[in-house]
Amino acid sequence: MSGRAPPIGVFDSGVGGLTVLRELRRAMPAEDFVYLGDTARLPYGTKSAETVVRYSLQCAAALVARRIRCLVVACNTASASALGALRARHPTLPVIGVIDAGAEAAVAASRKRCIAVIATEGTIAGGAYQRAIHRLAASARIEARPCPLFVAMAEEGWTQGPIVEAVAHRYLDPLFSCDDPPDALVLGCTHFPVLAPALRRVLPPSVCIVDSAATTAAAVQRQVAAGAAPGAVRGAVRWLATDGAERFARVGSIFLGEALRADAVEIIDL
Repeated sequence: MSGRAPPIGVFDSGVGGLTVLRELRRAMPAEDFVYLGDTARLPYGTKSAETVVRYSLQCAAALVARRIRCLVVACNTASASALGALRARHPTLPVIGVIDAGAEAAVAASRKRCIAVIATEGTIAGGAYQRAIHRLAASARIEARPCPLFVAMAEEGWTQGPIVEAVAHRYLDPLFSCDDPPDALVLGCTHFPVLAPALRRVLPPSVCIVDSAATTAAAVQRQVAAGAAPGAVRGAVRWLATDGAERFARVGSIFLGEALRADAVEIIDL
């Protein structure tokens, strides 16, 4: 990669962040990336905020050691709990999370300013999406609900079928069966976009599903535009995980939308 700009680092607790990487590569096809999935310690969503901060700092250190020029926190839980600590630890490195991008997209999509947010327990309990949305639309009504089983199903590759739809009904029906239901649903976890077709089938047709991945990619593109890699050659991705290369490749292929090879995944110790 001689003569090329340094890569962009992306991390998540597992493979969910590959939905963000997919949009990043679509927006910036010539860029090089280093992706780290902390698969040995997922999920982050059930951990304490202090633990998520510690894990996130370790992930960031591993990517910084590989000379990245921008860090994308492709995990809603880590964005909610650790963004401040990451920016304090790496003050000269651009650090971009997914929550502000998701909030921006939600406010743009909701005509009624009535927004539902589904995410992990940690993200919902921390209130990060609620605060981000209210910063943009102070009068917005927000219905937030943790959906931890969605993470497990996505990690297993269970993205459609009667079981997925039954769980979706259990989580979503209470949010959308009221007299004045939300008109936008934020997928506040990077695992959730692969479930979007199943969610679409159980939601009222008027509800807009908001995925922050594309908005995050646009924010990163603005941040790194000055140092963007030149040329038409497609950039490379270096794959890192903390456990289970074969599983990372198998399940990650679903999230990325293209085949991954287990022998291309480097297992590292944080």
